[in-house]
Amino acid sequence: MRVIAIDGPAGSGKSTVARRLAERLDLTYLDTGAMYRAVAFAAIRQGIDPADADPVAALVEAIDIQVDNDGVRVDDIDCTLEIRGPEVTRAVSLVAANPKVRNELRIRQQAWAIQRDGGVIEGRDIGTVVFPDALLKVYLTASEEVRASRRAKEMTDLDYDDVAADIARRDAADAGRVDSPMATADDAVVVDTSGMSIDEVVEHIAEMVEQRTAERP
Repeated sequence: MRVIAIDGPAGSGKSTVARRLAERLDLTYLDTGAMYRAVAFAAIRQGIDPADADPVAALVEAIDIQVDNDGVRVDDIDCTLEIRGPEVTRAVSLVAANPKVRNELRIRQQAWAIQRDGGVIEGRDIGTVVFPDALLKVYLTASEEVRASRRAKEMTDLDYDDVAADIARRDAADAGRVDSPMATADDAVVVDTSGMSIDEVVEHIAEMVEQRTAERP
C-alpha cells in the first residue's frame, strides 16, 4: 500500500499540494480535515453543541460521510461550501479534540486507504498516528504571515487580522489536544512552502516519492 502522508497547519498549502500531487502520481486524494468539518457541520445542523463530547461521539458513529472529487456529503446532503464557512471553522477544533470522533474517523481513513491500496492523504496526524508506516511523510509549513494571507484570500468574508487570529487559535488547539496532537513525525520531511510555488512543492515531493518507491524492496 502506497500512502503519501501530508501533514501541517492551516494555510500551509496542504490541500492544494496534496490534490495536485495525487494527480501527478495518479493516486487518489483524501482530505481528512473535510471529514472533521463534516462532523462539525452535522452537529451544528442537528443543534448539537460541538463541545458536547458524548452527543458528538454518538453522532459521528451514525452519519455517513463521503469526501471525493465531487465534494463533501453528509447523509447525501451536499455540504461542500458550508464546511468552509466561519461557523464550521470555529467549531471544527472542538470536534477534532474529541477522542471518540478521532478514533471513528481514523478507522474510516484507514479503511479508505486499504480499499484503494494507498493514496495521498492530508491532515494533521496522518504521518504520526493514522499511517505511521506511510511510504513518505511530509510536514508542510509556512510563515504565519504567508499562511494568514493565503487563508484570507480563500475566506472573503473575513479580513486578514481575523484570519490570523483564527489560525493562531487553531494551531494552539490542534497542537494542545490530548488525543493525536498535531506534530511533526520523527521521520517526516519538513517543507517550508513560504517562498515556493505550488508546482515547485509538488515536483519536490513527487521526486521524493519516486525515490522512496525505487528504494522499496
